This record gives sequence, C-alpha cells and structure tokens, in this order.
Amino acid sequence: MGCSDCHGCRTVEGGCFITMYNDLFSIGPVTFHTYGLMTAIGIIAAYLMMERRAKQKHFTEAERGKTLGLILFCLIFGYVGSKLLYVLTILPQLMQDPSVFLQSLTGGWVIFGGLLGGIFGAWLFCRLQKLPAGKYFDLAFPAVALAQAFGRVGCFFAGCCYGVETDSAFSIVFRHSDFAPNHVHLVPTQLISAVLDLVLCLFLLWYEKNREKCSGELAAMYLILYSAGRFVLEFWRGDLERGAVGPLSTSQFIGLFTLLAGIILFAVLRMRTPLKEKKSGETAHEEA
Repeated sequence: MGCSDCHGCRTVEGGCFITMYNDLFSIGPVTFHTYGLMTAIGIIAAYLMMERRAKQKHFTEAERGKTLGLILFCLIFGYVGSKLLYVLTILPQLMQDPSVFLQSLTGGWVIFGGLLGGIFGAWLFCRLQKLPAGKYFDLAFPAVALAQAFGRVGCFFAGCCYGVETDSAFSIVFRHSDFAPNHVHLVPTQLISAVLDLVLCLFLLWYEKNREKCSGELAAMYLILYSAGRFVLEFWRGDLERGAVGPLSTSQFIGLFTLLAGIILFAVLRMRTPLKEKKSGETAHEEA
C-alpha cells in the first residue's frame, strides 16, 4: 500500500513500513492499547447511531430506552461466543498445554463467534423484553457494521488478523507487531475489512431507505453481504493458526451457513410481503 511519508510510517520498496505501536500508555501493570481504544470508539459510535436511527424511525421513548440493554446483551454474549469459538480453534494446543486457556482469556477472539453470540444475545434480550426482534435487529445491524469497521482499524494497529505475504505494492510491513510477522510485505486485510464494513454500513442505510419492504430485511442483507465478503477475503488471511475445516478456514466454513441463513431469511421475508400488501389492499377495498 503506497502512502506519503507521515508520522510513524514511511514507504519502502513499494509498500508501507509501519512503525507505530499498539501500546498507548501504561498505568502500573495495566497497559492501554490502540486496539481497545478503537473497539471502545466503535461501540460508542454504534450506540449513538442506534439512538439517532431510533428517533428517525419514530421509536417511542420507552422503546429507545431498550437500546442500551440490547447493546449490553450483544456485548456480553458476543464476547462469550468469540471466546468459545477461539477456544475451539486452539483445542489441540489446549490438550497439550491447559495453561494456554488462561492466556486466551486476555487475547484471542473469533469475529464470527462474536457475531453469532451477539445475535443470540439480541434475540434473547428481545425475547425477555417481549420486543419485536426484527425491528430491533434492523436497528442494530448497520451499527454493528460500523463498530466492526472501527474494530478492524484496531486490528491494523495491533497487527492481528494479518494477510498473507505478497510481492504487490499494495502491502504493509510491520516492525513491532506481537502478532503479524515483522519485516515482511503483507496484504493489508485489516484495512480492507474496515473499508468493506464501512461500505456495508452505508449500503444497509441506503437499502433501508430505498428498498426495504418489511422488518428483518436489513438483518438478512447483513448476513448475506458480510458472509460473502468475509468468505472471499479469507483467501488472503495469513493467520492460519485460527484453524480450518477441510480446505476452508473456520470463518469460511461458518460463513457458508450464515450466508445460507441470510438468503433463506430474505426469501421468507420477501414471500410474506405480497401477502401483507394483498391483505392491506383487500382491507382498503372493503372499507370503500
């Protein structure tokens, strides 16, 4: 990836030489990282987007008051889901050395696990609060994509979720990463993911305004587009220790099912729409 000379970064052999650090500052034994900062910004941005869109969609004050609880459920179950799936990917290591589990508590997440856990958490929250799940899912998913975009920028600073080695000028070279191989040209999969997540967020907002016909479609479109984009991008991921299922990475394997789920959900919702329109038309005819 070519870039102009800037603080913490200089071009080298057609690529970008990254010299910035993930560590921001330390207070005693606690170190604050850029990854954590970007994740926090993403969560705050997602909450603010949901609040604004809830007002635009004419949610009542009581309904808007549920968004914080929804986010908390998504975060808790998303964290658990991401950790569970990560543990599954390192199961062979755990069997050899159980102490690896303690190390995994402070590092190591799988996004698809977090996504599935977050979806379950959102569904459970709606169930407990007796809320229409489709309505709140549509409110949440553009914000989820926005939060993921910030999170991937955090991955870039940390050097995790790195790409394969490349001879292309569209590359980055880390010098001080604890995750990515240093002094090697890599495909900038983190930045590509961040851009794709941001585009997905904007597309969902456009789709809601111009194409959506019934509640739940944004959730279906998110599952379809995110799964498809992630499946393709996985071919350029270099962190192979995340595990594989046959020729597919763990994320690609799961992505096939989430893609199928999105397609089925979208088809079912679209089949229901004409029935609603027909019923509405019949009611109007009877009243006339």
